Amino acid sequence: MSEINSENLGQIIQETINNILSSLFSSINNNFYEILDNITFISSDIINDSYFKDIFGFSAESGILLIANSLLTGFVLYYAINLIFSYLLFSETQRPLQYIFRIIIFLIIMNSSYFVCEQILNLNSTISLSIRELGESIYNKNISFSTLFDNLNDVISSNNNFNLFSVDGLIKSFIYISLINILLSYSLRYIMIKVFILICPFAILTLINKNTNWFFKTWLKSFISLLLLQVFISLILLIVFSINFSDNLFSKILYIGGLYALMKSNIIIKELLGGISTNFSQNLYQLKYLFGGVK
Repeated sequence: MSEINSENLGQIIQETINNILSSLFSSINNNFYEILDNITFISSDIINDSYFKDIFGFSAESGILLIANSLLTGFVLYYAINLIFSYLLFSETQRPLQYIFRIIIFLIIMNSSYFVCEQILNLNSTISLSIRELGESIYNKNISFSTLFDNLNDVISSNNNFNLFSVDGLIKSFIYISLINILLSYSLRYIMIKVFILICPFAILTLINKNTNWFFKTWLKSFISLLLLQVFISLILLIVFSINFSDNLFSKILYIGGLYALMKSNIIIKELLGGISTNFSQNLYQLKYLFGGVK
């Protein structure tokens, strides 16, 4: 009797776990795919909202641009002091006319930085869109996360009975865990792109002085790596969609490989170009290490 009760208890626990995960995965199905496409394939629309424009500033007399233009006084004062010391110590420094010319050029670019960033975003969006349109013409499918996960759902555990304790159940669980990781990582990237656009005027301002232009180089490398991630993701999706969506273990393993590549795409770009990491799992591990969770 006790054996029968143990078997029934194990079956109840298994069914409860399967029902909970099935409900969770179903909610992910309905809500996450379109959001993932929107935060990954971005254009200048992300900076065209009124709040962002108010923060950035419509002119040199408002927003971030006002602060950046105010800091110009500090750069001029620093140069003036440096120029005086160069005369006293007979050291070389930049000529006043050259410095004034640099100020005029970079001041114009700085106050036009919103337009510059807008065009860079549009260019990056056009490149990634061209790659996805190439895939659409070849595969006759919309190259997006929505289509990808719809196809995966059709192949893996196509029946309505989810079972965690099966190969398909384990693979499907990995897929949705990967989806959450990708969503969090790309959300961080979305936020960081907007932050880097906000500090663009300050980055351009540092070009006025040769001792501070390293900041612009670091900013530019990080900003470009964040943007090019979108192009790299489009290329990965192009390859993943070339896989024959069939119900065999080899195809399923390749799907997992494609998802893993999407998860690690930022790390790959960071290794190639430098910049910052937006990989959620890696940043979570670093936070754990920071607070003494890893010995």
